[in-house]
Amino acid sequence: MTTPEVLFVCVHNAGRSQMAAALLDHHAEGRVVVRSAGSAPADDINPAVIEVMGEIGIDLTTAFPKPLTTDAVRAADVVITMGCGDACPVYPGKRYLDWRLEDPAGLTAEQIRPIRDDIDRKVQELLTDLLTRS
Repeated sequence: MTTPEVLFVCVHNAGRSQMAAALLDHHAEGRVVVRSAGSAPADDINPAVIEVMGEIGIDLTTAFPKPLTTDAVRAADVVITMGCGDACPVYPGKRYLDWRLEDPAGLTAEQIRPIRDDIDRKVQELLTDLLTRS
């Protein structure tokens, strides 16, 4: 049984994809390799995203936006896009999912909490699916 690899991609890799990667890593407890990247990475993680993740015990203070690479896509079994449009390279044989989520850029922590909670639900469903397929 191989360990599934998941890549979360959004434009800036400063909000949605960072939350999703951290949540999946947290819930998977080492059973999934998790990465995130951005098609146009920001300089820093959104401070309000760091705040709302800290509220649930997940520390993103050392996280940083990473650029999307073809190697990261090639390595992934599942690529989950979050508003990156055509910027994500498509390879045959990969499983692609597009999660339509509001971009937390410019939002307050109060406005981001429901996005975080929606991502958490999706991540837990994904984890269940990944572990039953492996």
